[in-house]
Amino acid sequence: MAKKGSPRIIIHLACTECKERTYTTTKNKKNDPERLELRKYCPRCRTHRIHREVR
Repeated sequence: MAKKGSPRIIIHLACTECKERTYTTTKNKKNDPERLELRKYCPRCRTHRIHREVR
């Protein structure tokens, strides 16, 4: 659990092709103000795709 007032927030990652929200992670809002993009496996597409942060 994050401390109160901590810059780390929980975000959801969605596949850019099928738009399914598959992963959750945390990020530091001060160090990474833009949206996070990671290449991860999408079980719906059954391949590796770019997953982008959704709000």
